[in-house]
Amino acid sequence: MKVLIIEDENAAARRLEKLLKDVAPDIVVLQQLDSVESSVLWLGQHPAPDLIFLDIHLADGASFDIFEHIQVQCPVIFTTAYNEYALQAFKVNAVDYLLKPIKSNELGAALEKYNKVFKPATKAPDYAALLETLKRHNEPQFLQRLLIRFGHSLRLVDMADAAYFYTKDKITFLITRSDGKRYPVDYPLDKLETLLNPKAFFRINRQFIVQVGAIKEMHPYSKSRVKVELQPPTDLETIVSTERSAEFKKWLVGEIAG
Repeated sequence: MKVLIIEDENAAARRLEKLLKDVAPDIVVLQQLDSVESSVLWLGQHPAPDLIFLDIHLADGASFDIFEHIQVQCPVIFTTAYNEYALQAFKVNAVDYLLKPIKSNELGAALEKYNKVFKPATKAPDYAALLETLKRHNEPQFLQRLLIRFGHSLRLVDMADAAYFYTKDKITFLITRSDGKRYPVDYPLDKLETLLNPKAFFRINRQFIVQVGAIKEMHPYSKSRVKVELQPPTDLETIVSTERSAEFKKWLVGEIAG
């Protein structure tokens, strides 16, 4: 079976490919793509694969935009970090979905479902029906919880308990509000910006995304910038960048639409 992986996180794509080879050694991964644009180009220039694994959020937009630009001729298994994202819509025409982090047993079940439902002569799913179902869910859906791996343990963190995210030495960390603990996160800040509710979270500079409830105090800084004191505190510089200061002030009073 020939599959295409469309996923903008390299680590997640590599992990999925490894799981696929473990669960079904005969699978051939044709390509790993990371954007709507590259996916539309690839699908327009190559024969359809047997199956596509498709992340919901890609580097340049929502993966559903792919279906607006090209007719997808094969089944798709969606992958998502959300535990609530109009998931019933993904059951349309036997389209399946997998929640991240993907587990080998769930991947195996999805592949078994594919093998049972889709035969070589089976007509491709009606993705227009899928898109219509999704369009009826007009309320934006944002990340509610993160399942974090550290050592041999797992920790489920509710986003209401996320004080802020920051990067250091190319690693993204989450600090919790309740106990001030630090956890490594698989997502870079650029990705988190697309997943977090913009009414609650704001990226103040290249290094920090902060939750409004974690802001303890603010002080005027040079060039109309704002220095933010966070709770739990951090030794790192938390100054709103010049280009984000005006938007930050609007966000504080709820003028930025979520």
